[in-house]
Amino acid sequence: MSFNPSESRAVRITQHGGLGLAWFAGWLFTIGYLHQGFWQGLLGLFVWPYFIGAALAPG
Repeated sequence: MSFNPSESRAVRITQHGGLGLAWFAGWLFTIGYLHQGFWQGLLGLFVWPYFIGAALAPG
């Protein structure tokens, strides 16, 4: 297989890590602010997004 510049395609890379990092920072802040233990923090990892989504969902 040979390289032909006329047949090359443009590769587009997008990064969507900002929102995930903000969510993770909020989760860590919530656990620290409420002085949660490990198991309660782990439970919060699954429950917290539900309550955030329910609060932000249109009525």
